[in-house]
Amino acid sequence: MSDIARTKEERILRAMRQVLTSIAKDTYTRPGHRHPLSDETVNDIRHCLGLITAREAELNAAAGREMNARPRFIDEPQSSVVVPLTMPTTKDKDKP
Repeated sequence: MSDIARTKEERILRAMRQVLTSIAKDTYTRPGHRHPLSDETVNDIRHCLGLITAREAELNAAAGREMNARPRFIDEPQSSVVVPLTMPTTKDKDKP
């Protein structure tokens, strides 16, 4: 959905989510190193992201939109293809 069709609140929530996740990415440290943010700040960021997600779910439910979108690769097929994991035997081929 385009940003024009979204409400001002939805655009604010999206921007806040992007800023908070950018902060998390920019301050990533390798395991064993001290994180530049305090544990309290990291927990506050997690709490804010949880609140944003909850509010987005409320807004989508009120607007009748589903929140089942997920990232897709450009070359990913749009429909599912079921591939059997076992090869049919000659006995199976003879059965109706």
